[in-house]
Amino acid sequence: MLMKAETSALLIVDIQQKLVPALDGASALVEHSLWLSRVARRLDVPLLVSEQYPQGLGPTVAELQPLLDGAPILEKLHFSAAREPDLFLMPGGDRAQFVVCGCEAHICVLQTVLDLLAQGRQVFVVAEAVASRQPANKALALERMRQAGAAIVSREMVAYEWLERAGSELFRAVSREYLR
Repeated sequence: MLMKAETSALLIVDIQQKLVPALDGASALVEHSLWLSRVARRLDVPLLVSEQYPQGLGPTVAELQPLLDGAPILEKLHFSAAREPDLFLMPGGDRAQFVVCGCEAHICVLQTVLDLLAQGRQVFVVAEAVASRQPANKALALERMRQAGAAIVSREMVAYEWLERAGSELFRAVSREYLR
């Protein structure tokens, strides 16, 4: 199955100020999630953002804040964002496809992905845009999500599938801005 911009939402899971510094590959996680968010905004793909207990872990990192203007933020206590009914009431929450990035891969991302799959959603996990404190936990989480039916993808796969074709002004603009 291909990712389609008109049926996708980008779900950013718990990329929060007090959690990110403890992650292996934290700067890459933020950089790739920021890139995905910019491409999603450019292609009118809704952004959904979750924050795990923000009173303790803080808000979403400052680098992502400018892109979140108007994006709904789901405050949660469940590890799985999909256990919170408000996720599906948010603009874009009714989409059939969820492209997922965030942390921690083996906790909140994993549980969210498994619950989305159980609800019949198509789920695409962006490998370079998820992180855990320990690389082994990320690797195990990616394998488990793959076995459960999630597609493990790269950020360029997402962008090119959302674009669908070359030759348009939109393709040229996105290519200039993000794909070089």
